[in-house]
Amino acid sequence: MARSTPLELTKSGWQRHHTVIALCLLAVFVGYTDRVNISVAAVAMRRQFGWSQTTKGLVLAAFAVGYFLCLALSGWLAQRFGGRKVMLVAVLWWSLFTLLTPWSAYQSLGLLIAARIGLGMGESAVFPSSYELFARWVPPLSRARAIAILYSGVPLGQVVGLLGTGWLTARYGWPWAFYLFGACGTLWALLWITRLPRLEQVSHLAVSSESAPTPWRALLTHPPVWAIVVGNFSSNWCLYFFLAWLPSYFAEYLHLDLANAGLFSALPWLTAMLSTNLSAIVSDRVAPVLGATIVRKAALSGGLMLCSLFLLLARHVHSANSALACICASAGALGFTWTGYGPNVLDVAPRHASVVAGISNTIATLPGIVGVALVGWLVDTTGTYSSVFVLTAAVGVGGALFYLAFGSARPMELKLRT
Repeated sequence: MARSTPLELTKSGWQRHHTVIALCLLAVFVGYTDRVNISVAAVAMRRQFGWSQTTKGLVLAAFAVGYFLCLALSGWLAQRFGGRKVMLVAVLWWSLFTLLTPWSAYQSLGLLIAARIGLGMGESAVFPSSYELFARWVPPLSRARAIAILYSGVPLGQVVGLLGTGWLTARYGWPWAFYLFGACGTLWALLWITRLPRLEQVSHLAVSSESAPTPWRALLTHPPVWAIVVGNFSSNWCLYFFLAWLPSYFAEYLHLDLANAGLFSALPWLTAMLSTNLSAIVSDRVAPVLGATIVRKAALSGGLMLCSLFLLLARHVHSANSALACICASAGALGFTWTGYGPNVLDVAPRHASVVAGISNTIATLPGIVGVALVGWLVDTTGTYSSVFVLTAAVGVGGALFYLAFGSARPMELKLRT
């Protein structure tokens, strides 16, 4: 039987690599519902446990500590043992810590922080494992769309997590958000075990399944890799602010009730999901004409610039509807950035995509630790979010300029072999 080419695979209906993409999308979706539910629940938890904004910031930032500590390790494990095995263990791991969150909160603040760190450790494997699988399965001409679909799990998880947690907290109490969303990981694991095709069943892998040594020095000294890292860091600074603090911004600064704060916090993520997939479709179509480097730079640097602009505009509005419009526009621009640095990982180092993703996400998790905690301190100190918007915009502009200077989609395969 003749082998299918990557171009043919993109035109021949549902293929096995589509199943891989769909299941990885579901994993990201489950992960982000488990990640974001505490952003809404923390409003009620702060009232119940008497936390200051600074304490709440530490609780919200604890997830990123575990995430940060294990990202590089997760990338190496995915390359060493395969994304299939690592992803399964990771989802079951973080689902357990989601279920344990209410018990931990009632025991002590220290145990709650430990549970959030454990959750972050598990979720650190979701993107490196996905990249490892995509590098093997997804044809090059479909990579931007595959990454966009994968990253769609972020806003989808946000929307369901925010709306669901707001409703569950108002009706049944905040612990039920953790019980319900934590149980979803078990259902996902059943799908992963029964539906994920095995690599040895196909002969059209985009990358050889043979394990290759990791060229750490070549990766860590390659400027386009650092452009990915800085672009990812800048994008995540805004992402983590939205993840952790939007419900508090709408509930405590704009005085919405908890259900409406969850709704307003969810709407920007629908904008991000639409913009991500739209930009991916455009990227895959124009990249053969303009070149992948130009397309990646336009998506990431342009997205960061627009995201920063709308955050600065949000400083000057005081009604909930006007603030929502600015935040939706900012989140939509943020969605463009994901189709910049996301597929760029596969452009630059396809055989070591999980490792590059692990390195990039490790550094890009620092905003989830430093940035999230810093927001709590700034809000406690100033009483407003104005300085937070300025700081986030400055990080975005800096990342856009760095990526414009050093970003590239040219593969570094020759360097990797030396």
